[in-house]
Amino acid sequence: MEQLLTQLKESWEMHKTAWLIGLALVLSGGGYWYHQTMSAPPVLPQRQSAPVKSAPGSAAPANTGKVVVDVKGAVNHPGVYTLAKSQRVQEAIKAAGGQTPAADMRQVNLAKQLVDQQVVYVPSQGEQVATPLDSAGAGGETAADQEKINLNQATKEDLMKISGIGDKKADKILAYRQSHGQFKTIEELQNVDGFGEKTVAKLKDQLAV
Repeated sequence: MEQLLTQLKESWEMHKTAWLIGLALVLSGGGYWYHQTMSAPPVLPQRQSAPVKSAPGSAAPANTGKVVVDVKGAVNHPGVYTLAKSQRVQEAIKAAGGQTPAADMRQVNLAKQLVDQQVVYVPSQGEQVATPLDSAGAGGETAADQEKINLNQATKEDLMKISGIGDKKADKILAYRQSHGQFKTIEELQNVDGFGEKTVAKLKDQLAV
């Protein structure tokens, strides 16, 4: 036993340098491997992203079906209003604050459906429009549209614009108006010299009071 220990001791003394170098290499390599393993970021499995869906209702809005109408005449708030295409003249007048006490609603077709760029005209009592409103789109074509001449407001030049009225007849109308006051009806024009029943009937569509 002592002989074996002696041989190991002699072998150690002879090769201890080589043993120390080998041990140092082993320790150095193990430390490098450990450092690389711990410092490397973990590799995570890749996940596929889910497809992006469009949000519902993101499409352009459909046609809103609106109309723009101009409400005039005997209403509380005349002006331009935007309403649904399915609405009627009644709603247009309501949007304009309703009719005034002076309005003559007998000449207005409240059930007429609205159309874009329509003029809704509410005449006053005693006022006559160019065309009955029920056939003209509830004010779609009014006295103003046809340039009717008001016998009580017309100048001589205005009266001479009427077909069949010249210089002399215009003077007679003005003279009658000055003597008798305003015309109550268009038919009263028959009281003016030169204006018979047939003549007035022909001019009636061009006149207003």
